[in-house]
Amino acid sequence: MPAIEVTALEREFEGGIRAVQGVDLEVSEGEIYAFLGPNGAGKTTTVRMLTTLLRPTGGSARVADHDVVADAAAVRRAIGVALQEAALDPLMTGRELIRLQATLHGLSPAEGKRRSDALLNRVGLSQAADRRVGTYSGGMRRRLDLASALVHEPRVLFLDEPTTGLDPVSRKAIWEEVVALNREGTTVFLTTQYLEEADRLANHVGIINGGRIVARGTPASLKAEVGRPHLEIGLLDGAAERAQRICAAFGRPLPEKDGKVLVELEDGAAGVARIVRALDEAGLAVESLDLVEPTLDDVFVAKTGEHLEGSEVEVAEAT
Repeated sequence: MPAIEVTALEREFEGGIRAVQGVDLEVSEGEIYAFLGPNGAGKTTTVRMLTTLLRPTGGSARVADHDVVADAAAVRRAIGVALQEAALDPLMTGRELIRLQATLHGLSPAEGKRRSDALLNRVGLSQAADRRVGTYSGGMRRRLDLASALVHEPRVLFLDEPTTGLDPVSRKAIWEEVVALNREGTTVFLTTQYLEEADRLANHVGIINGGRIVARGTPASLKAEVGRPHLEIGLLDGAAERAQRICAAFGRPLPEKDGKVLVELEDGAAGVARIVRALDEAGLAVESLDLVEPTLDDVFVAKTGEHLEGSEVEVAEAT
């Protein structure tokens, strides 16, 4: 049974505005699913329906084997939700907030204490547990919100742009925790504005635009749909025209870029050695080689006609 199963899901608002129009998606138990879309595409509306915060006006959705309308209370017991703008009381301490969440979920005082202490340690907030939340940095607040969402050990965790605005160190900490939770069996439904984040973390990706799913698949399969990797070749003697003729035997020539010869590789990285050997045999000295793979941003542009807001933010620093 899938962790999330959505069929023809719709949401219409007053004035005939159809924010979500017949969305179908399926998230397998134990995977990380990244849900992407430009502003106004229906992404937030879909997530709100899946987390029982908004009632669908058409179609159906099941989360953790419970219907989001007929069994909304059961869905809420089975899921954890960490929203981008966490509603954390700044006057409470981190420890008080987690224990309050445990109480709201019906845990005994002893079990609530055990879980809150364990979660605070897990997200690296033990030393700050007795400080008021108002003194926490953005990264600390995000980690506290994540711990709050985990106090009842949910089967499915919804994360709404969990690393937006965070510094590289805090972003990496969140990534590591998401991966660790997933390895322990938690299904993660992730919305993000960082395509590199989706590429790195997700098993499958869904892209919504205009209220409809316009692309779905693994990051690798989606990138393969929009093009093969290409090789950028810098030559010491600048003999670009000769190099282009040679490279044409190994793949589709692309327009020059910054004086470099570009060729799309039909066989991917396997074709690099053959091209280098052919250039060397022709007496052309290679100064630089760059194998450029298609990115999820290329996919996003191809499917929606625009770049995802925040997609150009550098996340590699966190590695």
